[in-house]
Amino acid sequence: MGHSSFLLYGANGYTGQLIADLAHEYGLTPIIAGRRKEVIAPIAERLKTEYRIVDLNNTTQLETTLQDFPVVLHAAGPFSVTARPMMEACIKTKTHYIDITGEIAVYEMAKRYHEQACMAGIMIMPGGGFDVVPTDCIALFLKNKMPDATHLKLAFGSIGGGVSHGTAITMAQGLGEKSAVRKDGKITPVALGHKGMWVDFKLKKLFVMSIPWGDVSTAFSTTGIPNIETYTAVSPKTYQLLKFQSLYNWLLRTSFMRNRVKNSINKRPAGPSPERRAKSKSLVWGEVTNAHQSVLNAQLTGPEGYTLTAHSSLIITKKILNGEFKPGYQTPAGCYGADLILEVPGVERFA
Repeated sequence: MGHSSFLLYGANGYTGQLIADLAHEYGLTPIIAGRRKEVIAPIAERLKTEYRIVDLNNTTQLETTLQDFPVVLHAAGPFSVTARPMMEACIKTKTHYIDITGEIAVYEMAKRYHEQACMAGIMIMPGGGFDVVPTDCIALFLKNKMPDATHLKLAFGSIGGGVSHGTAITMAQGLGEKSAVRKDGKITPVALGHKGMWVDFKLKKLFVMSIPWGDVSTAFSTTGIPNIETYTAVSPKTYQLLKFQSLYNWLLRTSFMRNRVKNSINKRPAGPSPERRAKSKSLVWGEVTNAHQSVLNAQLTGPEGYTLTAHSSLIITKKILNGEFKPGYQTPAGCYGADLILEVPGVERFA
């Protein structure tokens, strides 16, 4: 295997295919892997690359495959199910791990493997995509400007984007669940959408509501700021509906409702079309406050989330292959600095 080869697990997903298609722009060769040959083989053929058939539940098969690779870019969600077996196999085979999750529970789990990853000399970096590279970089950028910050708010939205199957399914699995914030250093459950506000994203003012985004976990690792809230853009109408969600959470949590939602998701296209992706932009905003009530904010604009994910995850993969990494559990900005996001084509930062 050359220094440009890495294992891409989950290349058949919407984001996985984008990553596979873009890899050559970074001089990288993805060897693609997944569970089902009939799905994986045609993708490998189209990309003129090799493939491996691997089931994450087959530990021996997984470890045997990983032994050949310095890095795995894991793109097969839901990561609450798939991350653990992959991380554990990576520690055994001394393979660096990067994924594209946004789930708080996955980051918290990854942190528990820190010591083992250090001993294996590998880096474990969940969240190498839109979750959480842009927000993590904004968080560190603001922390560097205000070292005594006590409160951090992060928000993201998009103009003209859409969501992929994987993202929608992950959301469906969270239907009726609570949200989370970080309060005085501790992850604390709160109602979904317990806060809403208007945010100036530079390109547009959007209404945002609080959601349990990955930064509740990662931004604390990156900045040490003890109070963190994360928000996403929604229509004010949706927000009003969610305000009453607690009344019917029990219904949303039933498998009947979740399955109905998943079935409707499966009838839709896999993700936004290339035309739609090209037209849309992602927007990120951050704000820090200190004990003296001084306030600073910053914004980013960039390509839409799936395109950004493909770029950022490949940029990080390339760095690891070039020997640029820190052993153990790491966050993107924690390892590579606040300007990592500026390496993604089309990203602009305003402060």
